[in-house]
Amino acid sequence: MVELQGIPVSPGVAIGPALVLDAAGYRIPRSLLAADEVEAEFARLRDAVDRVSTRLESNRLETSAVAGEHTGDIFAAQLQMLHDPRLQAELRRRIEQEHQSAAYAVSRVLHNYAEALRKLDNPLLADRAEDVLDIEKQLLFCLGAVSESRLVDLDETVIILSHVLTPSETANLDRRYVRGFCTETGGPGGHTAIVAKGLELPAVVGIGNFLDLVGNRIKVIVDGDRGRVILDPDPETLASYKKRLKERRSLTAKLSELRDLPAETIDGTPLRLSANIEFPHETTTCIERGADGIGLYRTEFLYLSSAEEPSEEDHYQAYSQVVREMEGRPVVIRTLDLGADKMGHRPLAEYEHNPFLGLRSIRLSLRNLDLFRPQLRAILRAAVHGDISVMFPLITTLAEFRQARMLLNVVAEDLKESGTPHRSNIPVGMMVEVPAAVMMLDRFVEEVDFLSIGTNDLAQYTLAVDRSNEYVADLYQSSDPAVLRLIARCVEVAKEHDCPLSICGEMSSNPARALLLMGMGVRHLSVPPSSLLRVKKAIRSVSIGQCEQIAERVMQLEAARDVDLYLLDRLGEYVPELIVT
Repeated sequence: MVELQGIPVSPGVAIGPALVLDAAGYRIPRSLLAADEVEAEFARLRDAVDRVSTRLESNRLETSAVAGEHTGDIFAAQLQMLHDPRLQAELRRRIEQEHQSAAYAVSRVLHNYAEALRKLDNPLLADRAEDVLDIEKQLLFCLGAVSESRLVDLDETVIILSHVLTPSETANLDRRYVRGFCTETGGPGGHTAIVAKGLELPAVVGIGNFLDLVGNRIKVIVDGDRGRVILDPDPETLASYKKRLKERRSLTAKLSELRDLPAETIDGTPLRLSANIEFPHETTTCIERGADGIGLYRTEFLYLSSAEEPSEEDHYQAYSQVVREMEGRPVVIRTLDLGADKMGHRPLAEYEHNPFLGLRSIRLSLRNLDLFRPQLRAILRAAVHGDISVMFPLITTLAEFRQARMLLNVVAEDLKESGTPHRSNIPVGMMVEVPAAVMMLDRFVEEVDFLSIGTNDLAQYTLAVDRSNEYVADLYQSSDPAVLRLIARCVEVAKEHDCPLSICGEMSSNPARALLLMGMGVRHLSVPPSSLLRVKKAIRSVSIGQCEQIAERVMQLEAARDVDLYLLDRLGEYVPELIVT
């Protein structure tokens, strides 16, 4: 038995046979082009960039669906790296002026970037080197310079042992077969670590050189709680870890028993617990885990995971599938939230220096009616099949909401005149994601049918923090007292005007923060499907009085860190089962 110590980055225990990936790197030979080959070679690079962009966006969508938007945003940051003008200009210069092959140019430029990051004293920035090398590897694969990983054709359960895993490789691990992983390199702030944690995949990184100690098929234990990796464990150690695994599975089984029970507190206060989805197929998981409905159906996947811009019929089929499969449960469809880090097939805007403050979401839709109208038509057509509501994202002014609602009415008239089956009397709401909307909320509630607070963007715009920017990501905290005061204001206004309000941001998926939101008066939470049962357990373990005491204390605190520590203590007191050891 050999016990190794590394850095725990994703909790949990995994036991299984080792699959050792080749630790050797790859070296792209220097290759020069003839003058008449340059144009075609640069076209090959552009095609590779487009294909990698599509893969990264697919990773973002799928990872967000499983692990939440904050984890998915890792790939939004990689997209920004890939399209960085300086990077693109340097690659173009090497191909056009130095006649280097696309593969050699990619390898040299991105390796230089990664080495520069690794030499920095800041560990957080040094960890970004793995993101750069991830982009390099994907570009080289699309250029035909390297082969696909052995991870794509697994057919049995394994523990991955590797020198390094990139964020994209981690996001695409087949959870049917991969039980956990450990790597020689890496750190707790690396994006590979963050993705692993979001996917609930036990992982230990930064072990140092150990692959030469391991042969394929040797049994391995990955202890993601304590940062241990045990090679060829003795019978006593193996029995101890199997017992821990059994206890964890017991908790999962107990949570599954809550599926058909109502989301209500021990003193009988009911809550509505809905799910956030990105893909139609996620409805199966939502129903299996007892969701009361779909509180947020993100529709960007139609644009970002297909080769062509979707038609009205594509929209209609996707929405109809979701509403039918939810079998009468309410479905809230958010209109397109494109722009900033998420773009469609057409060049919808010129380069923007600050896209998060630019042409995105409802602004983009209102500027591109040929993009917006087919979606609105499809929503109204799909509404004949069930309980559908529509809400508009990133509403900042009354004029924006009125313009969007007027267009919805115009589309309804068009459908009526053409005799197309539809339903026009559906509830119309808005996302509350910017402080300006909060300040004007007493006017908005006179015109909207419901409100939904998107805490991800609300925190970003309140704190002036781009959550995908690693330089300031530590400042992004949805539990910051300033954000909490804005949420409290929303709850107060909604209650005064009897306007339904939900929280659909990532904040609501944290059981400890869910207790706080309940104490603040929120009665509708919408969370990723993976969080449904844990949040329901928290709801069913407390009284509203206890939650109100939590909220009263939290609103006296001055820092997000103090808020989170206090909430974790209360969760341990009221719902100790969710503090997994």
